Amino acid sequence: MSYTTPPTSDTHTLSVLLVDDDPALSELLAIRLESHGFDVTLASSGHAALRQLASIPVDVVITDLRMEHMDGLALNQKLQAQYPGLPVIMMTAHGSIPDAVDAIEQGITAFITKPINSEELLAAIDKALPKNRAIQLIDPDNFHGLYHQSASMRQLVQQIKAIAPSQANILLQGESGTGKEVTARAIHRASSHAQGPFIAINCGALPAHLLESELFGHKKGAFTGAISDKQGLIQSADKGTLLLDEIGDMPLDLQVKLLRVLQEKTVRPIGGQHEQTVDVRILSASHKNLAQAVSEGKFREDLYYRLNVVAIQLPALRERVEDIPLLADLFIKQLAAGQKRLSLDATTALLSYAWPGNIRQLHNVVEYCVAMTPGKLITADSIISALPEQDDKQAFVGLNEAKRQFERDYLIKVLALCENNVPQAAKLAQRNRSDFYKLMKKHDIK
Repeated sequence: MSYTTPPTSDTHTLSVLLVDDDPALSELLAIRLESHGFDVTLASSGHAALRQLASIPVDVVITDLRMEHMDGLALNQKLQAQYPGLPVIMMTAHGSIPDAVDAIEQGITAFITKPINSEELLAAIDKALPKNRAIQLIDPDNFHGLYHQSASMRQLVQQIKAIAPSQANILLQGESGTGKEVTARAIHRASSHAQGPFIAINCGALPAHLLESELFGHKKGAFTGAISDKQGLIQSADKGTLLLDEIGDMPLDLQVKLLRVLQEKTVRPIGGQHEQTVDVRILSASHKNLAQAVSEGKFREDLYYRLNVVAIQLPALRERVEDIPLLADLFIKQLAAGQKRLSLDATTALLSYAWPGNIRQLHNVVEYCVAMTPGKLITADSIISALPEQDDKQAFVGLNEAKRQFERDYLIKVLALCENNVPQAAKLAQRNRSDFYKLMKKHDIK
């Protein structure tokens, strides 16, 4: 049987921890594995292996069965407790049926005998790796900074590709932290205004008089403190794109002036006498329900329809769970230059959390873990310590709703772990394929 070196992902070279108290054999096996592209770390005992795992990321452990102080089975028990899901391959010169049975019952991935046959060892690693890498990144897409592999984000990107080249105003809506500015930048880069500037302003971050001056500019002497002419952001964004973030916080009197800019394609600075023509595409964003704000008289209806020519709803992070490992890995690369990595149980912890703060919260948690983790491997304990304690009273819902939420979240997580392979997900969930499809339809999971 031939073996080809397993493909590496953008995440890291496949790494092996080799545990054996025979240094000559360890060196020989390390040379063989490294020739096939593996990154090999050696440990001379079970205790040494556990110390190594505390500071380095590992994809698979290969351990001898007979070792002093801590044998391979004892080491495996500790590995299963501390690093659940980490594949372990057992090798021994004393192979027997009872040993093999014990090993398999303890969750050993493969049991091979010495002298070690390279083909057999490499095949065992090849078989073991998919279990550990099921939630690793598989062909992630990047559309102008929108990294994704979930179906909901693929649909959103297709929508952006269709509308970006037009001149239509776009309203981005979604919960706080879902990436509205990143999405706006992607729209700008895919548009006919891509060569022009991209300017963003948070309409809720400034008092009304300062916001007006920032947007429209002013003439010298227009008000106290106006000691010189100032160009507004609308003019600065000429031939480009202006993002009005949190547009729902814009005062009503400024909404009137903005409506005129959209209708006439002109802007008049504060204190100015003449209109100035501008060619700027307006994108707006809000976490508020603007339609409700219109009905409550807090937002102008005519402006709402001018801004909302095309509406794009950004999914919450809990609705794109497949992207959580991808985004976490991206943040780690940015913050730690690829020197740290998530353990399997850490990724599971990320997938198990609801993320009310969405991508912004995920970034903050990853940043905390990168700063607080002394070694290379970020563990589940680090993730859990970075997450806030949830208020049980606020989280309380009725029993039926709790069951519905659990069932839907469970299906999404199982699908993410199986890379959206429904037959595999059904098997993991211990359901037949037909029942699993019915559950997906029930919860509108595509």
